[in-house]
Amino acid sequence: MKVFIIAEAGVNHNGSLELAKKLIDAAVEAKADAVKFQTFKTENLVCKDTQKADYQKETTNAKESQFEMIKKLELDIEAHHTLLDYCKEKKILFLSTPFDHDSIELLNELGLDIFKIPSGEITNLPYLQHIGSLNKKVILSTGMSNMDEIQLALGVLIQAGTQKENITVLHANTQYPTPMCDVNLKAMQTIGKTFDIKYGYSDHTLGIEVDIAAVALGACCIEKHFTLDKDMEGPDHKASLEPEELKAMVQTIRNIEQALGNGVKQPSPSEIKNMSVVRKSIVAKQAIKKGEIFTAENLTIKRPGTGINPMNWEVVLGQIAQRDYQEDELID
Repeated sequence: MKVFIIAEAGVNHNGSLELAKKLIDAAVEAKADAVKFQTFKTENLVCKDTQKADYQKETTNAKESQFEMIKKLELDIEAHHTLLDYCKEKKILFLSTPFDHDSIELLNELGLDIFKIPSGEITNLPYLQHIGSLNKKVILSTGMSNMDEIQLALGVLIQAGTQKENITVLHANTQYPTPMCDVNLKAMQTIGKTFDIKYGYSDHTLGIEVDIAAVALGACCIEKHFTLDKDMEGPDHKASLEPEELKAMVQTIRNIEQALGNGVKQPSPSEIKNMSVVRKSIVAKQAIKKGEIFTAENLTIKRPGTGINPMNWEVVLGQIAQRDYQEDELID
């Protein structure tokens, strides 16, 4: 199954539609399957005096509140229509993460078939019930959560009306950037095995190697932040890929998909021609006369592999030569 690759633009548009369109162009150029933004009404999302996360203080004005920072990054209804139409024009799937009930309704009215639930909402019962009731495809991020919380969230979604087969659970860590020692990528497989559910990885590490490893470990969905320039002002730019890195990630994932194969061990089409050259056959170690008995002293095993398979060595020993053989001649 093809890995579903989400290029996470998030709020890296900095409130600019022009920049948002350039991000879409970059995602298209990288051949991602979808480009994802964030949908929210700041007043519904955060209290006015809420402090920023430490990583946000480091990448934005430390004196402003989280409310003030987020307000500048809000996309209105018209912007959503514009970006959705632009994605259709560019033939890439438009996605957005809703952070409140009004935003869920907006994305539903826009006709989105996939709803992405961010890690911060995994314990938000009314939110989960709302999305679950839509019976759409759901991608659930699990940063900061434990297995019990994941189980509860899945139960809410399914009870509300979402089919289990339409849910993909993403292992995630919400620290930007995530230290390698905190990735715990094996937990992704634990999630999939425990809940018998499709799984993937939402990545906030620097670089692309963890995403590649996730695909090798069975991830069917990869989500990765990207930006046009890591040095831009904003909370997520520094932990994002630049366009060329995003392109490299997508191409490498596609290569890994091919390399994983079907799991059946057999000679591949490209190597069959090497078998006659690299494998060996039973040959005459010295000149052998017709009527002589084949022995370990007058036979040996050498390339090429076009004669009798050496696995038949003990079958050949003791038989009588039906003709003369020269040294290095294949036994037939």
